[in-house]
Amino acid sequence: MPVAAACPIALTASQRRRLKKTAYGHKTPHQAGIRANVVLHAAQGRSNACIARATGLHLDTVRTWRGRFAEEGLPGLADRKRSGRPPAFTPLQAAQVTALACRLPAETGTPLSRWSAPELAREAIARGIAMFMSASTVRRWLAQDAPKPWQQPITRKNPPPDRQHDQPPRRTSGADH
Repeated sequence: MPVAAACPIALTASQRRRLKKTAYGHKTPHQAGIRANVVLHAAQGRSNACIARATGLHLDTVRTWRGRFAEEGLPGLADRKRSGRPPAFTPLQAAQVTALACRLPAETGTPLSRWSAPELAREAIARGIAMFMSASTVRRWLAQDAPKPWQQPITRKNPPPDRQHDQPPRRTSGADH
């Protein structure tokens, strides 16, 4: 079966300058440098097989980047968006759990002094915010949130009666000065 001819690459002066800067730049990500190098070799009229040998890449990889540049130009060398796994929870659910974390557990009728991630996950399930939720998911959401009121010390409106702030503390030692 005959091999398809490689896409011819012709570069403008600005494209060549930009590709060289990308290929040989010290702060350039490795993959971007490799892709720019493939295009620079292709612009010199080299075959895909020759470029693959010179760069140590697979022939299919060279074909891919040469073809993308021929079709799309410089933007074709960027990574394409990947689908990935769809999120299991909506941003609204995360906001509801964060709002719950900002309230004291006593306000919700939970006999705790402070929320923990497992307790928040159980409370979110009990309230119907989600059908399932792990403590690690709750912990991750709370770590991403900038204000962290659930980590602030609890302040009491009325101090216990045995503590009087008006008088200095009494000395209990037997030694008088």
